[in-house]
Amino acid sequence: MDETFNETYITLDGFVELHKYKYLCFVIMFILYVLIICFNLTIVCLIWIHQNLHEPMYIFIAALLINSVLFSTNIYPKLLIDFVSEKQIISHSLCVFQGFIYYSVNASEFLLLAAMSYDRYVSICKPLQYPTIMRKRTVCIFVVLAWTVPACKMIVSAVLNAKIKLCNFILKRLFCNNSIYKLQCVTSAALTIYGVFLLLNLAIFPLLFVLFTYIRILIISYRSCKSVKRKAAQTCLPHLLVLISFSCFFVYDVVIVKLESNIPATSNVIMTLQMILYHPLLNPIIYGLKMKEIYKHLKMLFQVKTN
Repeated sequence: MDETFNETYITLDGFVELHKYKYLCFVIMFILYVLIICFNLTIVCLIWIHQNLHEPMYIFIAALLINSVLFSTNIYPKLLIDFVSEKQIISHSLCVFQGFIYYSVNASEFLLLAAMSYDRYVSICKPLQYPTIMRKRTVCIFVVLAWTVPACKMIVSAVLNAKIKLCNFILKRLFCNNSIYKLQCVTSAALTIYGVFLLLNLAIFPLLFVLFTYIRILIISYRSCKSVKRKAAQTCLPHLLVLISFSCFFVYDVVIVKLESNIPATSNVIMTLQMILYHPLLNPIIYGLKMKEIYKHLKMLFQVKTN
């Protein structure tokens, strides 16, 4: 433990074997971080600039892509510094803050996916009522709530965790997430219960709502004409791909804490790097290629000529 101005420092001990290739890892991760930022912000700017993309579905997509930028910016800069540093350390307060941003953004992702599924349900199953239900004000409220509700709920957990004394100062991870609980001297029953409450409200219930909504869309589309089936396939498939990708990421993050001691350190590092890479990089690729209007504007932007 290092103490400067009474600050507690934690050693990030997940960089096993990476010190041998630290400059190569730095270059690769820096390039990937730049690609993530460029890919996501390009589509966000296209949605912002073009009037025909100012629809609820595209606004939710823009919010999701901004989340990808926030998620990556919360992790990659510190990760890049650690790659070229002799010691990989982080202050306890900064570690708690990183975990707060990490889970706030993840929870926001679930709520945005739930809002998008509701938007698709109204669009496909109640098309005549769509302009009345999904008004601009309603969409703005959904987006604001998706960003503020997780932050307000997670900040309680972050403040309480920051006050708990640590008895271990070595975190076997590349960055701070819920593994930090293993460093605490005493496990708080209140925090455990509150964590289950957060898990249910910010992840499980929104996920169940998304699944229920898409099952309803599938049933109604199956009974409808070909045009409705085509619309459902074109607009729902990208969202389902993102949902599957993010759900796999979420399950890994929850399970890895329980199985951390049983997984070889090198395998743990590889899986963690894949986890923080795939989702923020796949999101813009999926929406850029699968959403017809976005793809059209991307082709115009890069002047891609097609027959």
